[in-house]
Amino acid sequence: MMDGSSKNAVETHQLTKIYDNRLIAANEVNLTVPQGSVFGLVGSNGAGKTTTLRLIMGLHRPSAGNVKVFGEKVGLSTGHLRRKIGFLSQTANFPPNMTPISYLNLVGRLFGIEEENRKARLSSLIHAVDLLSASFQRIATLSTGMKTRLGIAASLINDPDLVLWDEPTIGLDPTGRKYTLDLIKALKNEGKTVILSTHILPDADQVCDYMGILNHGKLIFMGNVTEMKKLTQRDVVDLALAGDVDRLLHSLSLEDQTFFCERVGEDVVRVSFPNGRGIATDLTRVLEAISRQGVEIASIRTAGEIEDAFLKRLEEDRLRGFSRPYVDRVSSSIFTRDEREQE
Repeated sequence: MMDGSSKNAVETHQLTKIYDNRLIAANEVNLTVPQGSVFGLVGSNGAGKTTTLRLIMGLHRPSAGNVKVFGEKVGLSTGHLRRKIGFLSQTANFPPNMTPISYLNLVGRLFGIEEENRKARLSSLIHAVDLLSASFQRIATLSTGMKTRLGIAASLINDPDLVLWDEPTIGLDPTGRKYTLDLIKALKNEGKTVILSTHILPDADQVCDYMGILNHGKLIFMGNVTEMKKLTQRDVVDLALAGDVDRLLHSLSLEDQTFFCERVGEDVVRVSFPNGRGIATDLTRVLEAISRQGVEIASIRTAGEIEDAFLKRLEEDRLRGFSRPYVDRVSSSIFTRDEREQE
């Protein structure tokens, strides 16, 4: 583990990113990631997960706020910090005519790893991500899952203290997913810090110590996994909505029947999870469906009228005006020229 005065691997303060199209991709995000932990950054597609990871890595410049990695602010003069970070992009591009071995060797050379150490590292990583049988194939011939595993290996070539992985289990078969989750556990046992961006809650539940939930660029919950489960494992929730409730109900009825909806008031919809998995498993799908219809959530309560502290954040953000994904009027001086990534 990297030495430092800070007990946190990552701290963000009011971290904000606004793109030229006025999309608020990250909205005053305050994250605290303890050293040696696995932190799950969860949320639906477009919630701001990729943007937040790129801001932590220093690939994007914040519109406001700052990032500290191992107690040091990330900026233009902190390239040495990036050498201690392993980053897996959800949309990684590889040289199609190279082989996994030649590509990893190139990455190792770029990090300045000596040949003897580099060969040992390559051998270890190829086995760790189960790519031995494909190690001399052209990358262009690899499956999506194999390319993801190659990206995982490349992110670890420099033996980083902090690992940032964006949707590492997408496209993996059950065996590949198990390898990846086991690798995360192994990294933690080595004292590494891992930030895992995912919309697959069961994966996060298996490996994470802490979770942060992003919604429209806002961090609406941060805490340990036990707190997360206490807040979200409910069988029934009531949603007070602002928008076309009839159209929303029709849209939700077309979803796979892992949850059911009924109107219990003029603007109130009750969502039930009869399979016993609880809202923790299906919350992302419900939020995505509501967001697609442009319906706002005024409040969310459990059927027992106990305020769900996690979902209350959604209401607080809405009341403060932060549920909007775009800014109406803002000084052009805080816009940056970074391209919006696909999340």
